[in-house]
Amino acid sequence: MTAPRQPRRPVPGPARPAARPARPRPGSQALRLGNPRPRLRMIGVGLTLVLLVFTVRLLQVQAVDAGAYAAQANVNRYIPVTLAAERGAITDRTGVDLATTVDAYDITAAPDLLTPERAKAEGAARLAAELLAPVLDEQADVLEQRLTANPKSKYVVLARRQTPQVWKKITELKKQQQEKANRTKGVNVLAGVNRESHSKRVYPNGDLAAGLLGFVSGDGQGGGGLEAQLEETLAGKNGKRVYAQSGGRQVPTGDVKEQAAVPGSDVELTLDRDIQWAAQNAISRQVTDSAADRGYVVVQDTRTGEILAMANAPGYNPNDLAHADRAAMGNFALQDAYEPGSVSKVMTMAAVLEEGVANPATHVEVPNRLPRADRAFADDIDHPTWHLTLNGVLAKSSNIGTILASEQLGKTREEANKVLYTYLRRFGVGRPTGLGFPGETPGILAKPGEWTASRPYTIPFGQGLSLNAVQAASVFSTIAGGGERVQPTLVRGTKGPDHRFTAAPPPPRTRVVSEKTARQLSEMLESVVDDQEGTGTKAKIPGYRVAGKTGTSNRVDPQTGRYHGYTASFAGFAPADQPRITVYCAIQNPTRGSYFGGQICGPVFKQVMEFALKTLQVPPSGSQPPRLPVSYDGRPAGSP
Repeated sequence: MTAPRQPRRPVPGPARPAARPARPRPGSQALRLGNPRPRLRMIGVGLTLVLLVFTVRLLQVQAVDAGAYAAQANVNRYIPVTLAAERGAITDRTGVDLATTVDAYDITAAPDLLTPERAKAEGAARLAAELLAPVLDEQADVLEQRLTANPKSKYVVLARRQTPQVWKKITELKKQQQEKANRTKGVNVLAGVNRESHSKRVYPNGDLAAGLLGFVSGDGQGGGGLEAQLEETLAGKNGKRVYAQSGGRQVPTGDVKEQAAVPGSDVELTLDRDIQWAAQNAISRQVTDSAADRGYVVVQDTRTGEILAMANAPGYNPNDLAHADRAAMGNFALQDAYEPGSVSKVMTMAAVLEEGVANPATHVEVPNRLPRADRAFADDIDHPTWHLTLNGVLAKSSNIGTILASEQLGKTREEANKVLYTYLRRFGVGRPTGLGFPGETPGILAKPGEWTASRPYTIPFGQGLSLNAVQAASVFSTIAGGGERVQPTLVRGTKGPDHRFTAAPPPPRTRVVSEKTARQLSEMLESVVDDQEGTGTKAKIPGYRVAGKTGTSNRVDPQTGRYHGYTASFAGFAPADQPRITVYCAIQNPTRGSYFGGQICGPVFKQVMEFALKTLQVPPSGSQPPRLPVSYDGRPAGSP
């Protein structure tokens, strides 16, 4: 066995010399390594500052301004939609619709979805406008302007009051565009097009009572007539719906908050649709036949003051405002102020009778001319001296006789003027009717101290003062009502969302003249129609006693302010023995055929009155008219 071999030890040799440091070359500097610690400190401080800024900003967003950012996020996420209240209907006295509502939609869009950034393409707004233009019957340029006017907006109305059929076409277009977007991986430019439920105003009877009803403007508010006057009652209160959206669409599982709309109240008018139709048909035909500027008919219940009809001609169709004649878009029976002519003699005679200075049999000698103030007054025809009773003065509509009678109202002309003015005001001239209708005129009646030299003699027979057609009708209803004026009314009551009917308050009543005076004047007015010498024989109605008065006055041309043409009129009531209905007709500036009130308005009165009496089933008169004397033999009273 051999011993293990020992490892060899290295043999020591000569030691290697130590490496010498490199000597710098002549002319060069020695290189020194920089210390990295300052740089690291700077980087560390910078990173700390950046982190600190981020930390502060994060605290601000999540803590300090959290509520504001949350609110802004909700604004972007939630879309508010107005829920329009259903507008109340307007009906006649029997519940027949005169103005009602049907379903309609406002077409809206979200412009912010059509920006190049959101749509990922240029011209998205233009494409949407071109697609919608034929459906909405609008120019593509107009729609594009609405879509691009405020690109950041989430809401714009493209069209108002569109039918359900229009929305159906838009829905089909949206579906087609979505299918195209799915195939091409593009964007549906109609995704943000939506609808808001509204209602569209419809007038089932076309132009019937249009001047009175008015119309509803494009923004859904009453634009004229009763629609404007009763806006607060009819409009109701809009509701609100807020829903979560994404990409212009409602999130099916998102939050929805809704405040229901409160419908407007229905308004029941005093009008009778059938009587309104008869009045409008009659006045329209006569205005056309007479080539007149316009005309109006007012029908009033003498017992209650209720307006049964208020017709204007020419008229317009509120269902088609785009083609309506603006000159006809008004209720001129209340808005026209004109000189009434001889129908005003009724008020003068009422004052004479009430003051006790004359009676129906009083003798009045009527010359062919009567010099007063700065002129000589005449009647409508030349005549020899008439020997008339006061009844005859009214029956033959003598201007001169009326002046002579009015002079008995006072010891002086100034005193007589004041007495006459008082009665005119009592009858409602120069003051509102009480209907509160938009644009209604109170008429024109100057105070006696402001009367010119001729007015004390023209006002008694209806020139030099102005009124409207409803005021004129009210004068005759006052006589028919026994001398008590009942303020005219148009609204019978309202029916709220709870379907409960609330009657309108009863109209105020004012005593104008005594029952005795009213009865005497009523008998005198019968002579106008019944007596062969009367001027209103064309207004006779078989079986009924009729009291009435013709009127023919010089007309002030609204363009020049000068007298030009005539105003023809007729007013009366029936049955005269038990008054029920007053009818007033006026025609402005007839230029074809006759211009006398008895000739062209008398037949209109007869036609409307006959229809109204039958409609309301008013029985015929059961007595004969008194037939008061119209003239006397010219001998002094008491002579053989």
